[in-house]
Amino acid sequence: MPRSDPDISGLDELATLNGLLEHRVRLAICVLLSKYDAMSFSRLKQVLSETDGSLGTHLRKLEDSGYLSVEKTFRNRRPVTWYHLSGDGRNWLQEHVASLMQLIERAR
Repeated sequence: MPRSDPDISGLDELATLNGLLEHRVRLAICVLLSKYDAMSFSRLKQVLSETDGSLGTHLRKLEDSGYLSVEKTFRNRRPVTWYHLSGDGRNWLQEHVASLMQLIERAR
């Protein structure tokens, strides 16, 4: 009995997934910052269990792409870097999550 390829039309959500948010660390950063107004580098490092270099690379990619804004301050004479999710970053995260939810719903 000959087989035919399955009809995969309607999987438009795949095209709308944001490649930058496909990495778990970048997605986690955006999700955390969507819940909290700001987080410091050291707190993100602690929560995500990432090395300085790895976390710094992910944060830089998000910053360069307009997802994050950065604020540098001092606490007890020590520099502290704070990260905020930008308005565009929040919108892009919501679109990405909506597409993921639609794909998950199709898999049920």
